Amino acid sequence: MSWYRNSVWFLKGLREFTRSGYDSASKHFVPADLEVNVTGRSFVITGANSGIGKATAMEIAKRGGTLHLVCRNKERAEEAKREITTETGNQNIFLHILDMSNPKGIWEFAEKFRTEHKLNVLINNAGCMVNRREVTEDGLEKNFATNTLGTYILTTALLPLLENEDDPRVVSL
Repeated sequence: MSWYRNSVWFLKGLREFTRSGYDSASKHFVPADLEVNVTGRSFVITGANSGIGKATAMEIAKRGGTLHLVCRNKERAEEAKREITTETGNQNIFLHILDMSNPKGIWEFAEKFRTEHKLNVLINNAGCMVNRREVTEDGLEKNFATNTLGTYILTTALLPLLENEDDPRVVSL
């Protein structure tokens, strides 16, 4: 039966994940669907000082959302905040310095955040890919601590806050 599943998946892949699949799907794309106003909604984005996290933060800021940038490096976070504020004019941008490989730090951050802020959307973007085995001060392998455990702890700790809002979301990249 394995050959059947593999064949079906292969054909599906050819149909949906190739240039012709893209061309077919693009006929149904409506650019206006992307024009969403998120004024009044609050977002936490981990790893928001570069890459996909920063691009996401920039777009949310342009659309009026309140941003909480959760970053490990203070200097890079401040530079990202400056850039986003300058480009978008959005002043509702807050920095939180947090290492997502530190479980205790994540719990402390989440407890404090829950008492001071509201939250509509959590975007779990932070991650690492350490090629050599590296262990955190808690004795955890760094990739696991950041990419899996840290994301799980932050999401679990902020769920009660999300559940208090209308239309909450958790996005994990």
